[in-house]
Amino acid sequence: MKVIASSLRKGNVVEREDGKLYVILFAENIHPGKGTPVTQLDMRRIADGVKVSERYRTTEQVERAFVEEREHTFLYNDGDGYHFMNPESFDQVAVPESIVGDQAPYLIENMPVQVALYNGLAISIELPQRVTFEVVETEPTTKGQTASSSYKPAVLSNGVRTLVPPHIAVGTRVVVMTADGSYVERAKD
Repeated sequence: MKVIASSLRKGNVVEREDGKLYVILFAENIHPGKGTPVTQLDMRRIADGVKVSERYRTTEQVERAFVEEREHTFLYNDGDGYHFMNPESFDQVAVPESIVGDQAPYLIENMPVQVALYNGLAISIELPQRVTFEVVETEPTTKGQTASSSYKPAVLSNGVRTLVPPHIAVGTRVVVMTADGSYVERAKD
């Protein structure tokens, strides 16, 4: 199915001229002040994991592969990869570490995850945009420190380092973005 390049997002799968499938790792639409707007795509070839960067005009047609996307539940991680279960059919699928990549620290047991399958093989996963973790290490709050734009480093319970506002203390649960680990808000639970 042909789609315009500007509609492509992270996790989509495209078929290039070489007949091979590529999963999109990063997509950005660039609108320069002068000239033609372009879409910058960073992709990984599914067959062998080779990464490729490509630029398309935003109106250019790109072949999007038909991929079955289903919600799965994350179960566990072992030597065979990351295991997910389809909650409707109870079928399990093992996703290799190379596909999970830098999203691994954000996986929580029983988390709902979108798994893209092509011919029965997992080719990409998409986590929820936000997840909640506990702050396990951070600097103490300093009196007189303004809360305006001063953030302090913190380590979350999943091992990821991020920046949090000065009022956040150890033991506080915070919501972070799975895309980059950035702080969103204090958890409301």
